[in-house]
Amino acid sequence: MVYAIVRAGGRQEKVSVGDWVTLDRVPEAAGGTIELPALLLVDGDKVTSAAEELAKVTVTAEVLENLRGPKIVIQKYKNKTGYKKRQGFRAALTKVKVTSIA
Repeated sequence: MVYAIVRAGGRQEKVSVGDWVTLDRVPEAAGGTIELPALLLVDGDKVTSAAEELAKVTVTAEVLENLRGPKIVIQKYKNKTGYKKRQGFRAALTKVKVTSIA
């Protein structure tokens, strides 16, 4: 089984061909392709982690859609002072499908 560890939006993801991965928003429209930098490549029993060999490896993914994550509610409250604050946040995300590891 071939899989790679790639850097994607400040995180590391384990991907193989055909996987769907949700990343932080990338500046590419739906239907486009992106390349993700590989940090580790596992091909059966062979593990590649040398930087000069990983420079030759390309992990390409097709952008399926841009979406927003679930709403996270942030609430602050201080007792006996009347201080209340409510704030919401929704992350900008992109869903991609890994098409090849070469």
